[in-house]
Amino acid sequence: MEYLADMIRLRLALAGLALVTLLSGVNCIAESDAAGQDSIGGSHSDHSDETGAPEMMPTMSMPGMYGTYPMSRDASGTSWQPDSTPMEGSHHMGDPWSTMWHGLANFIYDDQGGSRGDTKTFVSSMLMFMGRRELEEGAFGVRAMVSTDPQMGKSGYPELFQTGETANGVQPLIDRQHPHNLLMEAAVTYSRDLSANSSVFGYAGIAGEPALGPPAYMHRFSAMDSPEAPLSHHWLDSTHVTYGVVTAGYVWDRIKFDTSVFNGREPNQYRYNVELGPLNSYSARLSYNPLPDLALQVSYGRLDSPEQLQPNVAIRRSTASASYNRMLSRVQWQTTIAFGRNDPEPGVASDAWLLESELIFADAHTFFGRAEHVAKDELFLPGQPLYGRTFTINSLSLGYIYDFTRLEQARIGIGGLITVYSYPSLLDTTYGNGPTSYMLFLRVKL
Repeated sequence: MEYLADMIRLRLALAGLALVTLLSGVNCIAESDAAGQDSIGGSHSDHSDETGAPEMMPTMSMPGMYGTYPMSRDASGTSWQPDSTPMEGSHHMGDPWSTMWHGLANFIYDDQGGSRGDTKTFVSSMLMFMGRRELEEGAFGVRAMVSTDPQMGKSGYPELFQTGETANGVQPLIDRQHPHNLLMEAAVTYSRDLSANSSVFGYAGIAGEPALGPPAYMHRFSAMDSPEAPLSHHWLDSTHVTYGVVTAGYVWDRIKFDTSVFNGREPNQYRYNVELGPLNSYSARLSYNPLPDLALQVSYGRLDSPEQLQPNVAIRRSTASASYNRMLSRVQWQTTIAFGRNDPEPGVASDAWLLESELIFADAHTFFGRAEHVAKDELFLPGQPLYGRTFTINSLSLGYIYDFTRLEQARIGIGGLITVYSYPSLLDTTYGNGPTSYMLFLRVKL
């Protein structure tokens, strides 16, 4: 089984390399298409051509929340994505306020295979608002995000090998993804321009995201259309819902440094509450967008007592990621590769790798995929024979969405995804031999 896992990892790496090489070749062939991009990688939205088919077109570029760069660079919290990333949603550019609404809802049938699998029908959703008010030498902003996830129940939805948080305050969630809280973000921002291409900024929220990790998965263009949470979520971006956070940062051209103090405790099982806590944790992140199509980041943080069930354990988290985005005439493509390490105090460090990609064709077809390699040590409860053991889990998900209706402010589609796994043979008695999981869903997206 270990040999099989090595072969799967090798083939995934080769497949990723082949995808990059293939699409890079397409880019070279389509130079005439790429020449139509905005020189600073401005935002994009959907329009229709004379045949009624949607077409990706550049739009006016709104200034960023934290500096003079284009707003298309801004992602969740204070994180950055490639400048050329399309800004989906409803936009209004006014004087003095510019606003953006973005949201989606998935109506999902979930069937997780194997001995530990389960089925569930549920709804997951999020609605986000951003507002920016132009000031004489900077900008003031507000950010808010809510979700209906609490209605799915405290135990969330089935997902094999997923771990993190708790449903009842007594036992951890295992093979399930926790629901997000009703309030996911409520923050204000302020930036002050120092020159034509530099600024300082602040971000403060009762709910928000510290400067740690890549953009949260539901905001990453390479991941947002998949209704399945990454198994590496708690190695990369689990702090995207933090109750109490203050961030300060500096932007110079295509470089950003930001640092945060925040409440390290993850949300508990009371998903409608706001659980403010002491700002006992810290993080720092360096971001660099060397090209309009590329965003890089490295970050480090120390989370004090993040897990409710392990209050005496702190975690040192390190992350690194790269996102590449490319806009062709009728295809939008983005790929992210990310690494995360959790080093508990006390405890043994564990790593997670993620490779995900998404292609949106302007004729309403979306293809997405994700490969992960994660070391999991929370798959068993205390007292069980394999409790505390670390197991390497490999997963591969592939999905497709067809948008059958496109309204002025939204599109509606049907989709599905399938996930397969590779893991040590010692887990066969628990999970079965080669389980397969799938989701079928109806998606509404602004």
